[in-house]
Amino acid sequence: MMRKLLAVVPALALAGCVGSPRAVPASSPRPSTPPPMAGPVAAPSSQGFIAPKIMRMPGLESIIGADRRRLIDQFGEPRLTVPEGDAMKLQFSGGACVLDIYLYPLRPGGEPTATSVEARRGSDGQDVDRAACVRALRR
Repeated sequence: MMRKLLAVVPALALAGCVGSPRAVPASSPRPSTPPPMAGPVAAPSSQGFIAPKIMRMPGLESIIGADRRRLIDQFGEPRLTVPEGDAMKLQFSGGACVLDIYLYPLRPGGEPTATSVEARRGSDGQDVDRAACVRALRR
């Protein structure tokens, strides 16, 4: 009797650790994929144009507000250029980091200018200081 009890107790203990599977309703929404260029935007203006928010951070003064040509003058040819409608992402990289610069027109029909910056390590994608990355990649 004792052996049977000793054999059943561990099985009962393990059974308490295993939960029952949950059914997911067929109508549950799937997570949406974020847009390729998730730049900051503000509310639409009265004409329907969505004006971008402009990042303000120390060390980015020569980047924010620059057009594509000025950015290429500072960093050389981008590793990647991703146009999306009237906006664009430029990616520059080096041993220290990868720098993504997002350019949006500030007014309808305007030339896209840099409004925000993201920086990360190329090795593992972890965020790094944006201004330090800019300094490391600048020509």
